[in-house]
Amino acid sequence: MKNLRMKSARAALDLSQDDLAKKCEVSRQTISAIEKGDYNPTINLCISICKALDKTLDDLFWEEA
Repeated sequence: MKNLRMKSARAALDLSQDDLAKKCEVSRQTISAIEKGDYNPTINLCISICKALDKTLDDLFWEEA
């Protein structure tokens, strides 16, 4: 499942995938794969992304019913 909430939060802060990747110490390809739904990040990476985007885990990663 695509993570459009993460992509939207990143865009709202005017961050490129590369910018976010550097903040989270991962590759740009990793960020791209998460946004495309091709990769499930570890909880530690989820937390790092949330901190970088000033969002909660629920905001970005919780699937709504």
